[in-house]
Amino acid sequence: MNLRIFLDEELEKHRVIILPVMDVKESMRFLQFSGYRPAATILDPWYNRGIGGVRDDYFEYMLDIIDTVKYNTNHLFLWGFPEIAAQFINKINEPLEFVAWLTWFFKNCPSVIRGWRSSQQTCLHYAVQGAKMYPENFFNAEQELRFENNQMRFIPAPSSVIEESLLVGFVGKKEQTGHPAQKPEKVYEKLVLMSSAADDLIYDPMAGSGTTGAVCITHRRRCIISDISDEYIFLAEKRLGIKRLSENIIDEYRLEMAQEAECAVV
Repeated sequence: MNLRIFLDEELEKHRVIILPVMDVKESMRFLQFSGYRPAATILDPWYNRGIGGVRDDYFEYMLDIIDTVKYNTNHLFLWGFPEIAAQFINKINEPLEFVAWLTWFFKNCPSVIRGWRSSQQTCLHYAVQGAKMYPENFFNAEQELRFENNQMRFIPAPSSVIEESLLVGFVGKKEQTGHPAQKPEKVYEKLVLMSSAADDLIYDPMAGSGTTGAVCITHRRRCIISDISDEYIFLAEKRLGIKRLSENIIDEYRLEMAQEAECAVV
């Protein structure tokens, strides 16, 4: 089987490919082996607090993941709490360059704490030099016309503050999947539209309930998603109406990888 042809056909058919349960670094290796270079990669890990547990090497763990993907993407988005994201600012290096600190601001944060409480999360945007951005995806009709006629002196772009309510209680009820940390589609929508054109590929190896996939279907992007949790993969399948790839496909890939490694040693 020609893996790339098969995957292209699946993307043409469904727009989204859901990989079987897979560690994030193996997912990245699979993507590279298949010959894909995404327009954008979204990394939305647990934030080393609460859900997902805590690990002492979280910072080093995430930098290792970023080092694995940074040579094979045009844009990279990294999510975290502000105090966690701040640690990465000067640690992510070439070929990626820092573009923007994006803030997701929400007013409806449920809390039992008296006093100050969190009402934001952070997304760091990095890109390789020369990576195209698409502010025109946010133009109104008048701006589109002026842009096409080269009459726009300043190019408007979306704000670096994304104001959107948390999906809790009755807010976003139709969108909720049961995932404990699900983001609204409107939050991811801006990342996808700013970094890609129609039919470009978006990659999310920490996909949770499949929000990236849902946004890509709506906006005619192609998308490959994966997660290490079988529970979350199931949520994504149910939400998107798409089944994960067969384990047999992945087994063939692993066999080819092993054979290539043997040849390299010989």
